[in-house]
Amino acid sequence: MGMLLVTLFLPLLGSAAMLFIKRDQSKALRTTALSVSVLSFLASLLLIPEFDRSNSGFQMVLDATWIPTFDAGFRIGVDGMSMLLVLLTTFISPIAILSSFGAIKKREKEYYFMMLLLQFAMTGVFMALDTFLFYVFWELILIPMYFLIGIWGGKDRIYAAVKFFIYTIAGSLFMLVAIISLGILYGHAHGGQFTADLIKLREFAPAIPADIQAWLFLAFALSFCIKVPLFPLHTWLPDAHVQAPTAGSVILAGVLLKMGTYGLIRFNLDLFPQAAFEYAVPISWLAVIGIVYGALVSMAQTDMKKLVAYSSVSHLGFVVLGIFSMTPEGVQGAIIQMVNHGLSTGMLFLCVGVLYERRHTRDIAEFGGITKVMPKFAVLFTIAMFASVGLPGLNGFVGEFLTLLGAYKSQFLNNPWLAVIGTSGVIFAAVYLLWLFQRVMYGPLENPANTTLKDLSRAEYWQLIPITVFIVWIGVYPKTFMGMSEMSTQALIGKLETIKFGKTSFPLIQKNPEAMK
Repeated sequence: MGMLLVTLFLPLLGSAAMLFIKRDQSKALRTTALSVSVLSFLASLLLIPEFDRSNSGFQMVLDATWIPTFDAGFRIGVDGMSMLLVLLTTFISPIAILSSFGAIKKREKEYYFMMLLLQFAMTGVFMALDTFLFYVFWELILIPMYFLIGIWGGKDRIYAAVKFFIYTIAGSLFMLVAIISLGILYGHAHGGQFTADLIKLREFAPAIPADIQAWLFLAFALSFCIKVPLFPLHTWLPDAHVQAPTAGSVILAGVLLKMGTYGLIRFNLDLFPQAAFEYAVPISWLAVIGIVYGALVSMAQTDMKKLVAYSSVSHLGFVVLGIFSMTPEGVQGAIIQMVNHGLSTGMLFLCVGVLYERRHTRDIAEFGGITKVMPKFAVLFTIAMFASVGLPGLNGFVGEFLTLLGAYKSQFLNNPWLAVIGTSGVIFAAVYLLWLFQRVMYGPLENPANTTLKDLSRAEYWQLIPITVFIVWIGVYPKTFMGMSEMSTQALIGKLETIKFGKTSFPLIQKNPEAMK
């Protein structure tokens, strides 16, 4: 529990420390931000020995009274699903900060303050076990991300920042209404005592009448699907990605989008199973449309960053499809694909950032033959590209295969065509990513501006090599990571199967129904 607090609050303390460093001390600002973020990552690694993989429930729980009248508390903890996302957040954040060195030259003090505040809020979302606390962290993320895009972004940064803010806040208001309604419904059933305790609500909410569940489900789902973003709620994402600085794009793709998919599992599936059964098919079709649409639109892009941005719409469609397959394979695949997408797409954005820092353009037509002058960069770019394509032996294959398998065999969806059509997204991904790679890295070195490009610097190696290690590790031996979420996934699917079919296929849960709570 102590390390959980350290992991959460170190970035907040670091952001406060930034206020006491003079504005002109660039080296001190950068060193402090990176050191704090790295220490937070190391603290999160110390959670692993404390984490019991055989336990399906929440662990290292801290429950402190916050607002007694509403039974709202500072309640944090992790289970197998959230543990992986906490580790992803603390891993990606220092890499994003390191990628800012040299790229951010104005208002560095405010920039690194915002980056650390953003890490604090993102970590809090995955740890929160109280609906009000979850909402506070969820909304807090808006502030640093808005400024990161609006101040340090591209020429249309204000438009992109405002669009991001409006989309997110609109969805959040529906979630707030649902949180209040859920607490009131709990109070009606328990002597008038309102609660924001997520653990209590997990036991109570599935018994809510199906028609009321449907409204609550849709309110939460709208907020989370905007954040994913699920087609057709995706239009804010390409603008935000293209206009954000490289670190902002890495954080956005690596962690922020996963808040939406995590919310769909934690709230929509866990709290409102009856509504989930009803809406699983239409949401899955939207996911499949997003897979194909995102891939096709990516093919039409001439800007490298926009191409990678639209690819996120496609890749996150696999995650949503896996979630609403409500099978162990699908949900496990969705969880590991959240991590995979954060790694491979984050690395692609870093690679685009490397080229942009050297040429100050992202136009694909401006490049060609880069392999001749940047061979080491070409190797790492190749790995990131093939990981996103889903090449066997790399991380992307594991997640996409499991989500499609789960969708194909799902008793809840009962429509193998969802998986069949979704599979086309893998083929399209190979088309647009191989096309990007061929145009940028091969061919004649015609543009004179490309002939003097320098290969990777030491700092850029430190950004790309650690991600490469995990891309290969997950691709070769995914059990290291999937073992963390296995019991939590079984408990959730066992709960859904029992409610829908009156029995579950998991023997351990049949013997111990308490494991589902």
